[in-house]
Amino acid sequence: MSTPQNCKFSKDHEWARDEGGRVVVGITDHAQVELGDIVFVELPEIGAAVSKGESFGTVESVKAVSDVYSPVDGVVEAINEGLGDAPDSVNSAPYTDGWMIAITPSDSSQLGELMDASAYDEYVAEISK
Repeated sequence: MSTPQNCKFSKDHEWARDEGGRVVVGITDHAQVELGDIVFVELPEIGAAVSKGESFGTVESVKAVSDVYSPVDGVVEAINEGLGDAPDSVNSAPYTDGWMIAITPSDSSQLGELMDASAYDEYVAEISK
């Protein structure tokens, strides 16, 4: 799966996409491959405050339970409720149907601190050696 050019990426393998003032967040294709079959996703409540670099939820796979980290500071404005019935959407479509939360950022400049697609691809290649 190719890395979407319209997203930014963290070293913790989250992606963030600016959608007109809100930031949609999920885990990358690399992360879902490493985790294996995802069986449960725990997300925060709408209205919860999130902080850059802090855990906002967990992803449980057949291999492990992993924290998911916020790429920006802000408030959760939406969650992907569909993941309750279909957590495997994170595996099959991590950048579309598998999105996790949407955040109203308190400092949108934080997106600029994340990697673009080519930098993320280089990072994954380096850590995969």
